[in-house]
Amino acid sequence: SAGTLYLTCSGRRGQQVPVSVVRVRAGGVQEPYLSGIVNATSMAFDAHGTLHVSSRFDGTVYRVKPDDTLEVVASELGVACGIAFGSDGTLFVGDRSGTIFRIGQTGRVVPFVTLPPSVVAFHLAIGRDDDLFVTAPTLDPCDRVYRVSRLGDVRVVSTEFGRPQGLACDAAGNLYVSEAVAGGAGLYLVREGRPRELMMAASALIGVAFDPRGGLVVASSDTVYRLDVPLRPWVARGG
Repeated sequence: SAGTLYLTCSGRRGQQVPVSVVRVRAGGVQEPYLSGIVNATSMAFDAHGTLHVSSRFDGTVYRVKPDDTLEVVASELGVACGIAFGSDGTLFVGDRSGTIFRIGQTGRVVPFVTLPPSVVAFHLAIGRDDDLFVTAPTLDPCDRVYRVSRLGDVRVVSTEFGRPQGLACDAAGNLYVSEAVAGGAGLYLVREGRPRELMMAASALIGVAFDPRGGLVVASSDTVYRLDVPLRPWVARGG
């Protein structure tokens, strides 16, 4: 809520990097924040502002306590990648093997829906109407962006992506999805039933997040960019 940015430093499979999560203050000051999570992958805040982090290495989701130590929320979640909280506090966890788990406030883990397994990750985002948006890149030439209702009904929002990665909804409920495939890489606005709109051309984007003031942050594997201007459709110009 203060505009602080958190970044996972995931590393290669099984690699223990010195810093698992980096914190960047609103003024741009960067500092190490958490260590000890092998392959820290995705993050989400619950309604109380508590940070949660997934590990794709050990299939665990961790909660960061007020003293910045870690406690296990749930384990044995497969290749735990994307995580997101619903408005009622339910935690959703995407297992790269194809299952999205639902975890209630009691900590009980229940398989929610099954999608095709991914070769990279399951990225999750909660929409304004509490539906769950999912990307799960495969080896297919055309990958899908899914929308999952709270009842578990799955429908396809878009089939226009080659390798969709991170996704996020802005305050108005608009869905943005990063595309990593060569030749079409960038950030896209996705509206169901309409062609996707390229908002920013950039290569190898993975993560995307909005700050409390509506500014946007996008991340590649080694660089993070902040955009403080409203996004408009990107148009290529000659010259």
